[in-house]
Amino acid sequence: MSGGSGEQAAGPLLRIEGLSKRFGERAALSEVSFELDAGELVAVVGPNGAGKTTLLSILAGVQSASTGAVSGRAAQGDAREIGWAPQQAAVYARLTVRENLRLFARLEHVPDAEEAVARMLEQTGLEPRAEDRVEDLSGGNRQRVNVALALLADPLVLALDEPTSALDPAQRARLWDFVSSLAARGKGVLFSTHHLGEVMRYASRAIVLVEGELLFDGPPAELLGGASDGEGDAEGAFLGFLADRGRA
Repeated sequence: MSGGSGEQAAGPLLRIEGLSKRFGERAALSEVSFELDAGELVAVVGPNGAGKTTLLSILAGVQSASTGAVSGRAAQGDAREIGWAPQQAAVYARLTVRENLRLFARLEHVPDAEEAVARMLEQTGLEPRAEDRVEDLSGGNRQRVNVALALLADPLVLALDEPTSALDPAQRARLWDFVSSLAARGKGVLFSTHHLGEVMRYASRAIVLVEGELLFDGPPAELLGGASDGEGDAEGAFLGFLADRGRA
C-alpha cells in the first residue's frame, strides 16, 4: 500500500523498462517491459513460478528489482502511488474491520485517517461489517478488507495478487464489479490470476509471463483466440498458446 493520488498529468501511470529480478542463479524476471494507462484492467497470467507475484511486488515497492526501471505518474522515484493487495492479507484477525482500516491508515500516514476509513467502508460495501472482527467474516468480505487496505491512500494504481483464489463464484463476481468500477473511474489495475475466464470477462489487456519472460502483451481475445469466457474453453486456448511457443 502506498501513496496519495495527487494531481494527474499526461503519460502512462506506469512504465516498466527492462525489469529483471534474480534470486541467486535463478532469474524470476527477465527484461520485462510494458506500460499501464489510466482506466486499464490488466491481467498477469502464467504458470506457477512464472514471476507474477514477483512482478507485482516490485511494482508496489515491496521488493527491489535487480535491474530495470519503474517510472510514470504512479512511480516517481521511491514514491509509489500503488496500492498492494497480496494474496495473503496482512490483517489483524481479532480487530474489527474499522480498527484494521484505522490502524493501517495511520501506519501509512494517510491525511485525515477517519475520513479515509469512512470512504473505504462505503466504497467497498463493508459498512454493515465495520464492527465485526475480521476472523468472523466470510472469505469474500475478508478479500474486500484486503482491497480496502490497498486503497486507503487513494493510489493511482492497484496491484492485486490472485484476488479471487479463495472465493466462490458469487463472491468473485461481486469483487470484480467493484474492481471494474475502480478502472472505470480512472485507476489502473494489475491483477494476477489463474482464472482465465476472468481474463476474458474483465481484463482490457493480458500479459503472459513464463519463467520470468514476457511472452504476450495484448487483448485477451487475441491471446485466447475464439474461446468463450467459460473456464475450460479458455484454459484449453491458453495451453494451446503455450504449446505453440514450446512452453507447455
